Amino acid sequence: MKQPIIIDTDPGIDDAAAISIALNHPNFDLKMITTVNGNVGIEKTTANALKLKQFFNSNVPVHRGASQPLLSEIVDASDVHGESGMEGYIFPEIAESDLASTHAVEAMKNALLNSDAPITLVPIGPLTNIALLLTTYPEVKTYVKEIVLMGGSASRGNVTPLAEFNIYCDPEAAQIVFNSGLPLTMVGLDVARSSSLTHDTINELQSINDTGNMLHQLFKHYRGDDFEKGINVYDAYTILYLLHPENFAVQEADVQIETNGKLTKGATVTDFKSHFPNTSVVLSVQANIFKQMFIDALQYCK
Repeated sequence: MKQPIIIDTDPGIDDAAAISIALNHPNFDLKMITTVNGNVGIEKTTANALKLKQFFNSNVPVHRGASQPLLSEIVDASDVHGESGMEGYIFPEIAESDLASTHAVEAMKNALLNSDAPITLVPIGPLTNIALLLTTYPEVKTYVKEIVLMGGSASRGNVTPLAEFNIYCDPEAAQIVFNSGLPLTMVGLDVARSSSLTHDTINELQSINDTGNMLHQLFKHYRGDDFEKGINVYDAYTILYLLHPENFAVQEADVQIETNGKLTKGATVTDFKSHFPNTSVVLSVQANIFKQMFIDALQYCK
């Protein structure tokens, strides 16, 4: 049976890899893509989601979401992903008519309440939309199977010494989500740093198929953390974890978000000794296994 999922995203080069697999893998029933301000502004993240929808000639609806964090000032990562958010590949022009008119939060609420089976939420950007969904429509919690998110770190950060970018962008939203009482899996910096894709592997993608070539071109322009050593395809880990959770090392913890600290804003304070864990923290995967899972998943794309 296919896993019903919703991807909430701020594309983003690594988001493009996750979305490519989710749109095409036969194990997923992707209900919609919702967009959020993050790597770049909401106009660009929405345009990038539409570019990927068009690239795959997909019927999956794209819904625009929050244009700013709940309380924090807007930050972006255009220095990492390029000015457009997906620099490096020339996508065809998109049509405005491809964007669904319903706001992301409303669309998620409607999909959850009308679904025959609980849906897994896969946020791979800042958690603004998910926090708004859970606080505005708490009745949807019954229909959420779990939340598998890309964000956080049990060790060091990437935008500050302690904070990972997605959580730092909207720590107040993250605190709401982590304390929602829903089954939660944090796929953060730890697992990505355990298994970067080498530059040789990135070059191999070019010959897999059209999608591999597209991602190869994007990754050549991706200046993420530890670029000299390889590429950390952060968001793809969420999708591959859903496909093959048995391949990942996971540990339960209580995770709380620092919202007030001048030097620690956005930190995911991870207590592995807590008797009251709220999160499954994905810590590592063998690099060769990740590479094979990633390449195998791309085989289903065009």
